[in-house]
Amino acid sequence: MHISDIIREDSPTFSFEFFPPRTPDAAEILYHTIRDLESYMPHFVSVTYGAGGSTRDLTHDLVERIQHTTKLDPTPHLTCVCHNEEEIEAILLRYAKSAIGNILALGGDRPRGIEYDKSRDSFQHAIDLVKVIRRFNEAGAHPDRRGFGIGVAGFPEGHPATPNRLVEMDHLKAKVGAGADYIVTQLFFDNRDFYDFRERCALADIHIPIIAGIMPITSMSGFKRIAELAGGARFPARLLRALQRCENDPEMVRRVGVHFALEQCHDLLDNNVAGIHFYTLNRSDATRIIFDSLGIPRRRNAQAQTV
Repeated sequence: MHISDIIREDSPTFSFEFFPPRTPDAAEILYHTIRDLESYMPHFVSVTYGAGGSTRDLTHDLVERIQHTTKLDPTPHLTCVCHNEEEIEAILLRYAKSAIGNILALGGDRPRGIEYDKSRDSFQHAIDLVKVIRRFNEAGAHPDRRGFGIGVAGFPEGHPATPNRLVEMDHLKAKVGAGADYIVTQLFFDNRDFYDFRERCALADIHIPIIAGIMPITSMSGFKRIAELAGGARFPARLLRALQRCENDPEMVRRVGVHFALEQCHDLLDNNVAGIHFYTLNRSDATRIIFDSLGIPRRRNAQAQTV
């Protein structure tokens, strides 16, 4: 089922993101997380994609394992980086045969540790990927006659590579015109950025569902990593003050981060958010605390299976 349809039927949606494990220990942590979170019956889970091929096969395997051995609905990421059209077609066909319903089409991060020349990529921007997925859909190779639901990224604080916010919105509108039917945002810590982004989308005549991306801070090292990965996330002074007060106490840092994310979620729900997407970092603790504290009833349509 397309995510945009799910949102129309059951908004707000709640979803989680996983990334493919690189080691056996990491795999154990991940599968424990999946077991923990499966009982919450999220509307979907997304699975990230390694740049330059580092975890691509792991992504495909994880997506199919989730699809075939759990009651979760996986949404794989797909990126432009280091791909040609033939490879993308093969991946789409593989996912179609496994009845994967949705794909998140992204530009992708530059691969680290390998030589990379973006000009050699067949797809220069996410819109090129959206167009290929749409053509695949129109060819009728997917068991759903409409093909894949197509998601794209949104940037409430602005895309780091496009400082001109008007041009950025033009690019987003073009992706919607090319076939995107829902948006998942980059993480943010000030809800005013999300509401402003949502309003600017409406002014640009973009009317597809916008899912808010939330990442709870659970450690000071994670906090610093978030700042780097998000390309310069804006941390409100209120959050920085709270973290500074307890930065030498790991448990208090975790509590502060979870409490702040919980406040964000309460406010988003009060302001009619279409959905909340939790960046879990493959751990369930913070997400479970937030989910339980929001008072959201578990979806009843299935009991969790064992992974």
